[in-house]
Amino acid sequence: MTVVAVAALAGALIGLLADRLAQRWPEHEPGTARRPIGWRTAILVAAGAAVMGGLFWRWPELKDLAVLVPFAIALLVLLATDLDQRLLPDLITLPMIGIAAIVLVLGLSPLLAGKELAIVSGVAAAIAAPAFLFVTDKLLRGALGAGDLKLSVSLGLLCGITRLFVGFLLASVVFAVVLLLLIAFRRLSLRTAVPFGPVLIGAAFLAMLLP
Repeated sequence: MTVVAVAALAGALIGLLADRLAQRWPEHEPGTARRPIGWRTAILVAAGAAVMGGLFWRWPELKDLAVLVPFAIALLVLLATDLDQRLLPDLITLPMIGIAAIVLVLGLSPLLAGKELAIVSGVAAAIAAPAFLFVTDKLLRGALGAGDLKLSVSLGLLCGITRLFVGFLLASVVFAVVLLLLIAFRRLSLRTAVPFGPVLIGAAFLAMLLP
């Protein structure tokens, strides 16, 4: 439990650093004021602590953590940039696709370990996830971005169909509750544009932690 506690503290620090990075990078529009510590910071710190602590509790093997921890850190940075600017930078999302593909082909993803059709599951999820999001967005006239689609490809490759689907359902429920709380505390209004990236990132986190 000591290792888990240390990992949670490290995750909280990573979340804080990701939040502070997002107020500087990617470059904001000229004249944009630096955002102070606020509710976004709290979300990043809590998410970082929960995810990193959860990973070290769920996956005691170093070989598994060596795959999942870097992805989790990248996702925390993406969560920060999406909450701050509604942006998922290509500098992170595109390399994630390549790395996830290599991990899948080499059979290194602990999320697909022991599955007979692991590669098929990963490839199918990498195709189905962005296709589903694109069609749903068009039908509902949403504001899904290209970054969301790119991120969903890497998550499909890493997680496979089952874990990503279950994680997505659970993340949608959690995200809805968080939105209601933010609206109740007047941090957001009903007309505020809400990024979709946090749902995908939450789905990935939950997929990593599911038994």
